[in-house]
Amino acid sequence: MKTLEIAAKIRILDETELTLEQKNVVEAAKLATFRSYSPYSHYKVGAACLLDNGEIITGSNQENAAYPSGLCAERTAVFYANSRYPEARILKLCIVGKTASGIFSKNVCAPCGSCRQVILESEYRNGQPIEILLPSQHGIYVINGISTLLPFGFSYDDVNET
Repeated sequence: MKTLEIAAKIRILDETELTLEQKNVVEAAKLATFRSYSPYSHYKVGAACLLDNGEIITGSNQENAAYPSGLCAERTAVFYANSRYPEARILKLCIVGKTASGIFSKNVCAPCGSCRQVILESEYRNGQPIEILLPSQHGIYVINGISTLLPFGFSYDDVNET
């Protein structure tokens, strides 16, 4: 029997350690929670993408009574960024969650499996990892690329094996 151990390298910063770009994308994601449509879960999620052209594109979760017809905040932001600026690369992606009481989540609001797959595809399009920022009351978790959260992702290379 063989054993494979997978380790994750995640930096945890406090707000004073963030760069100006990181602060801006975190603030944009927090503001995006106000545009969430979440009458069922009452959990508001905001996401923001910083593009290499300097633009910040945001998205929020959009729920629907005909579940699963809604869409997560990060997919909303990533798809809109790619639609609006197809030649731009996503450099940073921040995701934040806010509870029904209006308080930002104590723990990180990590992307779901579908969102991780979409982020992986965006990294493929970019040709480089996307820095992912996940703010929490314990600090801002900074991850260099989705492979940390999706170690066996299904990618273009898997579809086009020869």
